[in-house]
Amino acid sequence: MAAKVRIAIMIGMFHEDIAEEMLGKMQDKAGELGADIIKVAKVPGSYEIPLVAKKLLERGDVDCIAVSGFIEKGSTLHGEQMGLVVSKALKKLELQYGKPVGMGIIGPGATEDQARQRLDYGAAAVKAAVKMVEILRKL
Repeated sequence: MAAKVRIAIMIGMFHEDIAEEMLGKMQDKAGELGADIIKVAKVPGSYEIPLVAKKLLERGDVDCIAVSGFIEKGSTLHGEQMGLVVSKALKKLELQYGKPVGMGIIGPGATEDQARQRLDYGAAAVKAAVKMVEILRKL
């Protein structure tokens, strides 16, 4: 029998009501997939995810992480810049540590209504991260 996948879940809490709903769906998906949640990390917003992601990926008891949050549409390009920085940082960490990072951040540029229609993005990130661990274990 294969060892359970050990996952850490991260959520940007800038939009707390949306984040809490997404977190619940992420936890449900991990349970559905039989993964062990090692840590749930709540950070102020999506921009703060990469530093905590690095610390979690360094841990020997974490096989993968899944991240989620919501970068809303603003009146400037700030959100787009933030999303690009976060996305690049997470991909770099994934390759550096050789551990999957499931990306479930909504946006940038999403409205609150669009975010509410995408509350399952975090769960999809959990599924992707767990499946990637399973694939890597077979290589």
